[in-house]
Amino acid sequence: MALQTAELRALYDLKVFVNCDSDLMLARRIKRDVTERGRQVDGILDQSDSLTLSDFKYLRFVKSAYDNFVQPSSKFADIIVPGSSNQLAIELLVTHVKRQLDSRSLRFRNKLARMGQEEEREGMAAAAHPRLDGEQPEEPEMTEGCVLLKQTNQLVGIMTILRDQNTERGDFIFYADRLSTLVVEKALELIPYRDKTVKAPTGASFQGFEKTAEELVGISILRSGGPFSHGLRRVIRDVPIGAMLIQSDPKTGEPLLLSSDLPQSIKSGQSENVRVLLLDSQMGTGAAAMMAIRVLLDHGVPETNIIFLAYLIARRGSQSVHRAFPKVKIVTAAIDTGLEEMRVPMISPSMGEAVAEADFATRAVSDNEDADGDLREDELRDNIQNAPVQEGYRLPVKKGTEELMFSRKTRADAGVREKRAWAISPGMGHIGDRYYTI
Repeated sequence: MALQTAELRALYDLKVFVNCDSDLMLARRIKRDVTERGRQVDGILDQSDSLTLSDFKYLRFVKSAYDNFVQPSSKFADIIVPGSSNQLAIELLVTHVKRQLDSRSLRFRNKLARMGQEEEREGMAAAAHPRLDGEQPEEPEMTEGCVLLKQTNQLVGIMTILRDQNTERGDFIFYADRLSTLVVEKALELIPYRDKTVKAPTGASFQGFEKTAEELVGISILRSGGPFSHGLRRVIRDVPIGAMLIQSDPKTGEPLLLSSDLPQSIKSGQSENVRVLLLDSQMGTGAAAMMAIRVLLDHGVPETNIIFLAYLIARRGSQSVHRAFPKVKIVTAAIDTGLEEMRVPMISPSMGEAVAEADFATRAVSDNEDADGDLREDELRDNIQNAPVQEGYRLPVKKGTEELMFSRKTRADAGVREKRAWAISPGMGHIGDRYYTI
């Protein structure tokens, strides 16, 4: 009956009708009714007045419904499979589904990165040519749902220090923590408050506000979202903080959720009244942010209760997230217009997970290569295992997780040339590396 309604048929990617022989279906029904319901064969088929309604419902209801409604709906199917145990048809369908999933996932991040690129070029062209009436062209509107910190001299000065490649690590950590505090304080303006009256030490009453009873939690997208947790702790001392390890597939550049450690209020399923501050250092294409938001929605967190925090975002990334989740708020200190695909050497920078860091979206194949393209897995694995790591900064990765990252190709394959990564321009570089490594 799934093919009866036109509205439902329009939602299907592939419509399959499994057509079994009528005699086979009747034999199955007789076997079930005799063995499990204790009926007689004659009672199942006969329609005499002495039998109850349940005894002859097959000929009166089941058979007629199949002939009049189910069987005619096969004309809407894309594929008609003769028999439910048709192994060839099963292999054909499985191969088709895998091929469609691979083709879509291979292009997902690239589509996000290039989404709105033509509009940006048109806007830049319009800005480069003055209007005939002498008026200056209007500034492009900020993405709805995106909150940008006021660009004061202090904030621009902090961003200048963080963007400078010559900034020492100690200064970078100090100003990154300071900036995260400013972003968190701005995000707290978006959560609901209620009236509260207190008595001052002078004995006078004061009418103020306090946040509602909704629980507030923070979730870091590791590893670049880690620095934000320090700023969040500065503002809210006892806030529960969870984490998601989202990295890019080294073959396709698509985000992979490798592990998650969510606060108990979310894992318990009672998350309708939980406010979540989703923490990441930057948003490029928005693919990793969308995966993290999807995980929270699957755990029952309302879309309106999610606030994404970042030091820096690309305009196209915020537009992609807003299209997918229009009720999610984004709070950031800066918005860059550039989003470029860079080529970087296939070398792990001091932390094993950085080979597939989500915010850089590293991938080891070109756009026109298949997902099963070549990957020199031995070299990549050696880079991860042998790279120097500062004590206390390496994230533990289970063996099963590590195998997942390299499960698409055997050790005998070779041929990797370099990584390709989507990076914000001018950007701040790899924030996780600059914060955690020397």
